[in-house]
Amino acid sequence: MEKNSETLIQEKSRRNFIKVGATLSAAILGANAIVNSAQGQNPDEKSGTLDRNTSKSRTLGSGKNALEVSALGLGCMGMTYHRSFIPDPKAMISLLRKAPDLGVTFFDTAEAYGPITNEKLVGEALEPIRKELIIATKFGFKEGRPSLGLDSKPERIRQVVENSLKSLRTDYIDLLYQHRVDPNVPMEDVAGTVKDLIREGKVKYFGLSEAGEGNIRKAHAIQPVTALQSEYSLVTRQPENDVIKVCEELKIGFVPYSPISRGLISGYINERTKYNPDNDNRGSLPRYQPDAIIANWPLIDILKEFGDQRGLTVAQVALAWLLAQKPFIVPIPGTTKLAHLQENIWSADFEFTEAELKKLTADLNNVKIVGDRYTGQSAEQTRK
Repeated sequence: MEKNSETLIQEKSRRNFIKVGATLSAAILGANAIVNSAQGQNPDEKSGTLDRNTSKSRTLGSGKNALEVSALGLGCMGMTYHRSFIPDPKAMISLLRKAPDLGVTFFDTAEAYGPITNEKLVGEALEPIRKELIIATKFGFKEGRPSLGLDSKPERIRQVVENSLKSLRTDYIDLLYQHRVDPNVPMEDVAGTVKDLIREGKVKYFGLSEAGEGNIRKAHAIQPVTALQSEYSLVTRQPENDVIKVCEELKIGFVPYSPISRGLISGYINERTKYNPDNDNRGSLPRYQPDAIIANWPLIDILKEFGDQRGLTVAQVALAWLLAQKPFIVPIPGTTKLAHLQENIWSADFEFTEAELKKLTADLNNVKIVGDRYTGQSAEQTRK
């Protein structure tokens, strides 16, 4: 079948975008190497202390439950789990150890990522500078496997914490999330168990993930919640309608996971992308099917046009837009590439004018997103 002119233009746009992105990645890596050389640093050396002179920070939570973190964190899941390929662990350890030098102090992992293998990788990499960093992990699944269902019984929470402490090579967890709300365990019991763990010094702060308003309020009444982690990006904007408002009211931080929608908003995923069914959930998600990717591409075009005029990539514009929504929002984009890590961190340096943000948001609002974010069991376990 002969392609129409509009389809040909879209495909050419996507191909050009990928070429430009590859060039930018090489440039960022080169720049990073030059900086390290100028500072007399060997990029393969372990960092002993952090240079935070250029880092930006934000605060999750309030009062005694406030936690200062870098403006963007690092989602570590894809370094071992759910992203089609598993990189060389040595390369990921190197990346994790370089992240603090770029200003990252907030690292996100979970028992379920592997299970356990991701926590072990993060623990090994960050052990030399652990005390200077914030590490978040999660409990909530049977045997740490989402496919087996939920389990947030108090004894299970304690078991997960003990295992996580060993895997992360630490004697405390900075931020402990309930990965998904377990309808079979009262939220008061969950929050009470974490409160006891905080009292015992094994956990410092309490968080929830993909919880709805009712459970946020129940938990917060027992043990103040420092952060809510939920999916939020320019293609997943439901949190704007409910939980972000609750977080603002209760002074709870909001941590968007998949802020670039599992790579979708970067422009590096297209309708020809193949996913490994043994290690990637994107192939089963409606939003990542070829027709949906093509239908949603106008969002990429809008971000690219805005970024081209200001020296920003599509991903940087998307992250900067999230940061501009509320001062208590801390995205945690994941990556396995140093160039992309630097690219993400630089997004925190961009500040919109009021007119820019208003116009960009209005343009983005005109794009109707095609495809659900989850189906089946995963959909049932969110927003409870």
